[in-house]
Amino acid sequence: MRSLKILASAVSFAALAATPALAHNHGDKPRDSEATMDAMSPSVDLTAILAADIRDDDRARDQYRNPGETLAFFGLKPDMKIGEYGPGGGWYTRILALMLAESGTYVAVGADVEKYFAGADEERIARAKAFPETFPGRAAEFTGLSEDLFTAVEIDEVPEAHAGTFDAVVMFRSLHGLWSREMADGTVADMYGMLKPGGVVGVVQHRAKEDAPYAYVQGRNGYLKQSQVISLFKSQGFELVKTSEINANPNDTADHEGGVWTLPPRLRYGDENREEYLAIGESDRMTLLFRKPE
Repeated sequence: MRSLKILASAVSFAALAATPALAHNHGDKPRDSEATMDAMSPSVDLTAILAADIRDDDRARDQYRNPGETLAFFGLKPDMKIGEYGPGGGWYTRILALMLAESGTYVAVGADVEKYFAGADEERIARAKAFPETFPGRAAEFTGLSEDLFTAVEIDEVPEAHAGTFDAVVMFRSLHGLWSREMADGTVADMYGMLKPGGVVGVVQHRAKEDAPYAYVQGRNGYLKQSQVISLFKSQGFELVKTSEINANPNDTADHEGGVWTLPPRLRYGDENREEYLAIGESDRMTLLFRKPE
């Protein structure tokens, strides 16, 4: 188990978010200084977490994902109980787990397997159903922390003991997959049930233009309109707290024939127009904060 000394010094998220090196301003987008200044976390040195050895392969994407500013905008603190929806390869998990290791609780939240993987082969469904049992061990491997620090649940099978106990749920670039499967409403409703009154959901999602054709923003291209995401959460009882341009990239036209995967890091078309897509960078992204009313 790695030493947790990096969690010991007292540095706030606000101080981190004010550090120019943490974010690349695509197209000179404005910083959201007001958002970062109201999210104080005095007991964790997030600068050290972002510099941790376990993030050596992740750090190149900080310029697009802006993790310090994003977590500050969401108001996350090291003593919270936080659910991460769809942790995937663990890019944000490595940050959140270190942040929460001493006084908080990290819970990985998986999709409703029967719906999300409908039509998949039995082996894939079985792997997905095993997520609550297999994720803690996998997370221990890619974070260097104890397996005991991790819990995982399927969102439609959250144990009663967890219901209404979360301070926050975060979802990073995963809402389009739910939208395309007509699962977004139910998943957001399940998140509402997980949260304490006053709990929040932080969303980062690939952003389409508001005048994008209806057919383009049904999830299969990765992009959704900001207005449709806000309407979705409001329809399930959430209040919109605030929005941010932390993860905006005005260089992204958000209308690629190959969807968001045209751009890095996927680069769907290989060497075709590769330099053009690399110059654009990763997708334009909305960053939204919602609250369950108290």
